[in-house]
Amino acid sequence: MDFLRQSAIVGPADLPPVTVIGAGGIGSFVLLALTKMGVGDVTVWDFDTVEEHNAPNQLYGPKHVGMNKVDAAQQICESLAGVDTFKYTSYTERFHPPVDGVVVSGVDSMAARKEIWDSIKYQPIIPLYVDARMGAQVCRINSIDPCDPEHIRWYEETLTSDEEALQEPCTARAIVYNGFMIASLVANQVKKFAKREEVMKEIIFDMVTLTMLTTP
Repeated sequence: MDFLRQSAIVGPADLPPVTVIGAGGIGSFVLLALTKMGVGDVTVWDFDTVEEHNAPNQLYGPKHVGMNKVDAAQQICESLAGVDTFKYTSYTERFHPPVDGVVVSGVDSMAARKEIWDSIKYQPIIPLYVDARMGAQVCRINSIDPCDPEHIRWYEETLTSDEEALQEPCTARAIVYNGFMIASLVANQVKKFAKREEVMKEIIFDMVTLTMLTTP
């Protein structure tokens, strides 16, 4: 792939390895955004398979139903970003360390987020942890240094229980444009980190009111 049009913004050589945990409504779009942006080393973890109800709001189509999500994501990314553009490593199991580089969480429960956090906290080989969350038409992205005490204190205050977290009805939990929006914001945070620009600690975007709140 020829990255000439973005070369003054960021190039493939600038971008770090990225691990994406979860390849569903958040992670599938994030994977495509990262590979098309030029991230050359991508690892993805997801033990789930594509179901029919995933097709409207995730990256997958009807032909991917029944496939492991990580395999379907690889097929799509290779078809749109080129098989020689990036290295793709996948695991069809629940995430566990070791891991290094930038880590992006796209899981769908607070319990899973806590498990991931407990396994990566205080790991100096992880310079940036991005926790992307989606609820109906709102997206929230937390981007922190997992070795920074201030970041740790702040982030752990956001780790409520699943019972405390806002639970949308099953018919109002996901829509495709929110997935695209989250992927764009996550990719932008990875780019800012790679170029040593200011990374926002928190981004909240409401697709209903089209408003954005950020915390540096």
